[in-house]
Amino acid sequence: MTAPPAGPGDLDSASSAPLHPAAREVLLAALERGYADPRRLHRPGREARLLLDNAREATADALGVRADEVTFTPSGTHAVHLGLLGLVRGSRRGDGVAHSAVEHSAVRHAVAWGARAVEVGTDMHGRVRPDHLLEAARSPGVGTVALQTANHEVGTVQPIDELALPDDVALFTDACASMGRCALPEGWAAAAGSAHKWGGPAGVGVLLVRKRARWRPPFPGDDRVDERSTGFENVPAVLAAAAALQAVVAEREEVGARQHALVDVVRRRVAAEVPDVEVVGDPERRLPHLVTFSCLYVDGEALVGELDRRGFGIASGSACTASTLTPSHVLEAMGVLTHGNVRLSLQRDTSRAEVDAFCDALPGVVAEIRSRVGM
Repeated sequence: MTAPPAGPGDLDSASSAPLHPAAREVLLAALERGYADPRRLHRPGREARLLLDNAREATADALGVRADEVTFTPSGTHAVHLGLLGLVRGSRRGDGVAHSAVEHSAVRHAVAWGARAVEVGTDMHGRVRPDHLLEAARSPGVGTVALQTANHEVGTVQPIDELALPDDVALFTDACASMGRCALPEGWAAAAGSAHKWGGPAGVGVLLVRKRARWRPPFPGDDRVDERSTGFENVPAVLAAAAALQAVVAEREEVGARQHALVDVVRRRVAAEVPDVEVVGDPERRLPHLVTFSCLYVDGEALVGELDRRGFGIASGSACTASTLTPSHVLEAMGVLTHGNVRLSLQRDTSRAEVDAFCDALPGVVAEIRSRVGM
């Protein structure tokens, strides 16, 4: 059975992007040759190992890192846990982690499970002040700083390049929302990415650990050679993820500029045409494809449902906690509206006509929902 393509109103690529054409072609070819255990010495094993090595080299080349700094994991969440907690375990200063208040729940849960949190607030755009984070990093017992490359809910790019951490404090960056779409910042000791967010197959994460980083395995190991290994790699999926990453990096200047302009249209039209709305996130220093806004007197889930019935797929609330019906911790930390929240994230081929169609439909949908509650 052939899966249908993403609909013309699919505006939720930040949750998961459709398989990139480059990944689809590679995945189908690799299924024939990449099924075996890449650590076996027979011919199928050697073929699988060659594909795995090729995927690691291609990923490293696309990200500007060394091939031996790349490890594939079963998910971006697992890469976050492994990378961050490995730095905590390898720290000589202690188990304290200074992190922004808008970090992904994967970071927050990892810290709650295996470290001690020192949380740092942000401004109304969700951007942390480097001097505040540096002050927290100098606290007794803090050996690790966790700062996302860009926020997964509002798109704000964090000032990682402005950080000047002490030599004995390691930086972990969650790049799951930005990997492939933006160049990696400088100065990190470990970083994490998630393939299904750039158009690779689901079930592939990328963990990057710098060669000289003080990193130690935080979880029980297995009999694999790589101490960062998390078990048997899905070689065809890993190779397809690498192919998609290469393609996304090659086209990101053109795609990013087009998406940035389309998001500017959404930001401008929503603010002008929908009463009592707050468009959030940094208007300039942001991911190119993502925009978030909150509508007063509107339930976010109702807005998602009504727009879905009109052919527009969007997200509401926290990308990972919307199903719990609890307010987004990111929006709470920013001090902005937490309900009636909508996140759009454009696909690589989203057109101006599709953006205008969404903006045309939105005011009427919001007005209809508000009328039901007497507003």
